[in-house]
Amino acid sequence: MQHRKLVLPEFLNDQGFLFGGNLLKWVDESAYITASLEFPGNRLVTVSLSEVVFKHPIQPGELLCFDVQLIRKGNTSVSYKIDVLGEKLAGTKEPLFVTKITFVNVGDSGEPRLLSNSIEHID
Repeated sequence: MQHRKLVLPEFLNDQGFLFGGNLLKWVDESAYITASLEFPGNRLVTVSLSEVVFKHPIQPGELLCFDVQLIRKGNTSVSYKIDVLGEKLAGTKEPLFVTKITFVNVGDSGEPRLLSNSIEHID
């Protein structure tokens, strides 16, 4: 599933590039939206992000595409690969940022629970 975000001036650091914390927030948000649509009825919480490496600075006005792909479904957790691409200003087809994120389905007291109402395939 793909999501998009426009890099506006309020998202920049003091050097005029995208503040890394905003990118991480958008990665988490876009992956969560995907997971909640693919696994409805579950209480999913973020448990991990893999290596966090910012490969290129991101300029104001960039249109970011968050390409979120399911890579693993366990009994209580799901993992996604996220490629962040620049569609307007980046000048490269290579991802600007890549990570993996894992969510776990939890019960009322935070204990892991089996995933329900889940999709059955990985594309």
